[in-house]
Amino acid sequence: MIVGVAGLGLIGGSMAKAIKLHTKHSVLAYDIVQTELEKAKLTGTIDGLLTEETLPSCDIVIIALYPMDIVRYVEAHAQHIRDSALVIDCGGVKRFICDRLHGTVSSRSWHFIGGHPMAGREYSGFSYAKDDLFENASMILTPDSETPHEVTRTAKEFFLDLGFRRVIFSSPKNHDEMIAYTSQMAHIVSSAYVRSDLALKHKGFSAGSFQDMTRVARLNERMWTELFLLNREPLLYDLDGMIDRLQEFRDALAAEDEARLTALLREGRERKEMLDE
Repeated sequence: MIVGVAGLGLIGGSMAKAIKLHTKHSVLAYDIVQTELEKAKLTGTIDGLLTEETLPSCDIVIIALYPMDIVRYVEAHAQHIRDSALVIDCGGVKRFICDRLHGTVSSRSWHFIGGHPMAGREYSGFSYAKDDLFENASMILTPDSETPHEVTRTAKEFFLDLGFRRVIFSSPKNHDEMIAYTSQMAHIVSSAYVRSDLALKHKGFSAGSFQDMTRVARLNERMWTELFLLNREPLLYDLDGMIDRLQEFRDALAAEDEARLTALLREGRERKEMLDE
């Protein structure tokens, strides 16, 4: 097969590298940054450029851009995607992308499935792309009721071939609610935590817990701002819940309520043990 990859950042670059490592597919790529394309060609990650002329040759097109850019790319290139091709995006929100593209996709003979690889690093760009980034990770797919079963099966098999441990099927709404909690909240908490003045004095006083809490504060602020705003309602719900739970700890500590503080910590420990089962 010929696979097109639009966007050679961390995710798109890692997709291209995983395809070359695990399959015999050819990879064509597009990126707005010419130097990223040159790096990809020099390292043998791609076989050629993804252009309006070569896009019709692709059996699968992976779009690894920011959410709004994903929509713009599909709308701008819809007429160049060949009939029966499969288009899958890698955006971190799904309702916005799937809703915006519904009209475009419904009038075409190719297929679109929303996707989100549950893997990443605190660094961005092709230089940090890895061919094993998706090893043992989950790939979330959000096919709609009109997606043919054989197309969904093709997508599942494709990602399993790239090293993903599992493929999870979800609705766009459920995806966004879960991602607000499992991913976006973690980035907000980490960013807020590291903004303490004490963080600048941590050396010699910090260990694994500090590194765990601060790791994802090293983020791409432009991309994450877009993700947060496009998933505003689920994220606000989770933030309000977090604020309430932190207030419980603060109240118990201010009141020197040993029993309540112990109970809160026990509840957290027991919940974590349930997660690990």
